[in-house]
Amino acid sequence: MGGVRKRAVRGEFEKILLAHGSGGKLAHELVEKSFVQAFDNPLLAKLDDSAVFDFSGRLAFTTDSYVVSPIFFPGGDIGKLAVYGTVNDLAMCGAKPLYLSLSFIIEEGLPQSELTEIVESVQQAAQEAGVKIVTGDTKVVHRGSADKLFINTAGIGIIPEGVDISGSNAIPGDKVLLSGPIGDHGIAVLSQREGLSFSTRLKSDCAPLESLVAEMLNASPHIHCLRDPTRGGLATTLNELARQSKVSIRIEEEKIPVREEVLAACEMLGFDPLYVANEGRLVAIVPAEDGDKVLHAMRGNHYGKEASLIGDVRAEHPGRVVMKTRLGASRIVDMLVGDPLPRIC
Repeated sequence: MGGVRKRAVRGEFEKILLAHGSGGKLAHELVEKSFVQAFDNPLLAKLDDSAVFDFSGRLAFTTDSYVVSPIFFPGGDIGKLAVYGTVNDLAMCGAKPLYLSLSFIIEEGLPQSELTEIVESVQQAAQEAGVKIVTGDTKVVHRGSADKLFINTAGIGIIPEGVDISGSNAIPGDKVLLSGPIGDHGIAVLSQREGLSFSTRLKSDCAPLESLVAEMLNASPHIHCLRDPTRGGLATTLNELARQSKVSIRIEEEKIPVREEVLAACEMLGFDPLYVANEGRLVAIVPAEDGDKVLHAMRGNHYGKEASLIGDVRAEHPGRVVMKTRLGASRIVDMLVGDPLPRIC
């Protein structure tokens, strides 16, 4: 085997080989031992080319790819991120996530121990989020053709009757709510990547938000917009919503929660926390009369206990986001041309 070591007891290779992606015996062993056993459920166990299931009602369907570097970071890893990120995309439509697919693109030479750790993290995340992994794929590419591991996902969920959530639904008078402090994920990943250290250990906010959304919908089934501010941060998300709904959004800087560690890191690196990625936060735009009810429901959930009312929706200057600063001035919050923190999710 060209010097590649093999464990004598269990017969497992210590590193992933190109042969593990060949479709032959090693590939079948990898799928069986690393994935099927970990994600065991009746739909996956059939090992057909497609998972077959019954549905009735409106469906939400999403897909995403995860290329975060490094693949392990404070508060999470690429596997946890892939599950929660996909679940959250479904939840932002008001859907209850049910089924996921995962495809692993593995670089030759990835230690089997790291793959095992990621797979275990995926299994735990799926269990917490209440979803089943029902189909997937594995490819192995030459050393240098990927960065350890990439994951592609797809997810399906069912939308309850009467729920109509879209980025185009915001109307003047609506209230803008934020579920918690911004910038944790981006700075946590960057600190691991660049070897930065802080006085306290900052962790990614990576989390599944379906339960939070469900409680918000129980408080008000009339939520207009939901969005998780991932790449591009809060600023980009608000601009997207303002443009989709053809309204303006006004926010107040002093009402936007940001941890001291994130502020310090952003000041040191020249970043604006409004543009730093999040993976366990959401923005909600709700009717004015429901604002207090939804905010109370958010604060009653573990993932929304630091939620804040940060602004409102207005009619003038459609497509624009304006922030009232702590000094009382106003400034336009626009989209950035590029991403200041690549490979963050």
